[in-house]
Amino acid sequence: MLQLTELRLPLDHTEADLLEAVARRLALAPAQVVDAHVVRRAIDARKKSAIALTYTVDVEVADEAALLAGNVVRAPDTAYRFVARAPEHLVRRPVVIGAGPCGLFAALVLAQMGFRPIILDRGKVVRERTKDTWALWRRGVLDTESNVQFGEGGAGTFSDGKLYSQIKDSAHRGRKVLNEFVRAGAPEEILTVAKPHIGTFRLVSIVESIRASIEALGGEYRFQTKVTGLDIAIGIDGARAVRGVRLEGGERIDTDHVVLAVGHSARDTFEMLHEAGVAVEAKPFSVGFRIEHPQSLIDRCRWGDAAGHKLLGAADYKLVHHAKNGRSVYSFCMCPGGTVVAAASEPGRVVTNGMSQYSRAERNANAGIVVGITPADYPGSPLAGIAFQRHWEERAFAAGGSTYAAPVQRVGDFLAGRPSTVLGAVIPSYKPSVTPTDLSACLPDYAISAIREAIPAFDRQIAGFAMDDAVLTGVETRTSSPIRIGRLADGNSLNTRGLFPAGEGAGFAGGILSAGVDGIKAAEAVALSVTRGSEAVAEMIRGGPAFSAVKEPVL
Repeated sequence: MLQLTELRLPLDHTEADLLEAVARRLALAPAQVVDAHVVRRAIDARKKSAIALTYTVDVEVADEAALLAGNVVRAPDTAYRFVARAPEHLVRRPVVIGAGPCGLFAALVLAQMGFRPIILDRGKVVRERTKDTWALWRRGVLDTESNVQFGEGGAGTFSDGKLYSQIKDSAHRGRKVLNEFVRAGAPEEILTVAKPHIGTFRLVSIVESIRASIEALGGEYRFQTKVTGLDIAIGIDGARAVRGVRLEGGERIDTDHVVLAVGHSARDTFEMLHEAGVAVEAKPFSVGFRIEHPQSLIDRCRWGDAAGHKLLGAADYKLVHHAKNGRSVYSFCMCPGGTVVAAASEPGRVVTNGMSQYSRAERNANAGIVVGITPADYPGSPLAGIAFQRHWEERAFAAGGSTYAAPVQRVGDFLAGRPSTVLGAVIPSYKPSVTPTDLSACLPDYAISAIREAIPAFDRQIAGFAMDDAVLTGVETRTSSPIRIGRLADGNSLNTRGLFPAGEGAGFAGGILSAGVDGIKAAEAVALSVTRGSEAVAEMIRGGPAFSAVKEPVL
């Protein structure tokens, strides 16, 4: 099989046009192409007057050897291969803490290798969790253990369902994630489009399907089960190793291998780990607001006269500005045709996130407009970032003025430095309610000034971005974990063997796809640790070292 890249065709081309382009690139007649299938399709909108589609295509021809002598390459092998099989008599089953994307794929791959993992999640099954989440959105009733952050599917369930990232993935684990989503009911197009997404409602049934697969392979789920402690053995040489987990109800589960996939909002779990002596450090993250515009404005700016074309869908954007005060401001988790949602997990605090359905058909576009901060902005213990987040979430709650109402401000008022008293043409989508006010009290002064400088700069890239009636909603504080749980190249915690920190909560992922990939890496590391011991585990894992030491963020 051969692979051709950068095949560029006009927006309204036919299948025959694509086949002719393949044949032309190979200097063959179309009849000489035995088979061709699209691997990737991306949109090239650099010229709005001539928007095109670019393709990567795998091609089969009769005489591949002759073509390989020219400027043609073989298609890469993206098939996933398991690194080990569970021993016939597994004494202690591995435990996965968390059922978000990272924990989901760690558990799935462990189950597929025969390890029969035990999955513990403090929240509820996804259908029950959905009801609890809607209770906050509709009535302002928060369940602190079942909400946007906690429960089956993790925070990614109530999001845009984006399935793309900027991670390096030479071992094609991301393809494994996408294939498993398709097997669970996701549309096949996620395997080919450059920016695949699923949307919240579809994710619910997909998560349920993957759970059923895990259980059919011997995996065991325990929902509404909160881990409150680790049993750690300490040798005479000071070496630490996991020997079990303790649950809120007093039960203990014996295990030598724990995948820690708790997500970026498990603040009490972070505190427990720190108290238990697990190596934890503060890390950078970002804070800001959600901004909403008419989706039609974004579509026109990105697609021009082609706006509304069925192959283009709702347009997105990605913006970055380096402010004069040294801060970087950027768009985060842009949700075309979506809504701003309440994402609080603790009482007395307001947090926002963005969400879209698969159709992306809602009136507004929204995105986080966030400012990068570092541990220098919140000095203290490794957990100081949590206190920083809580402070501004409490300020947002107070500014909202009623139970889980979010503070909002028209962009024109925000730029002019005056409070909003009424709203304009853009109707905020946040529920249960919003309160027009002055958002300058909801973030540090340096963040406010940086965002005020960035919005007019973004307007020069997207005309209308600084429109007076666009709406800012506060606050966005959960862009990524405020801590990193350090780990070695073999996946173990820096100072506690048998503990495998993974995903967003550990500071090593930034979205559904990268979290799923990191979960697969954790599963591989556990499997190799069980079957081959810990020596040189990273080198045994296909694709080279299993774990990077630093998270590659998704902006």
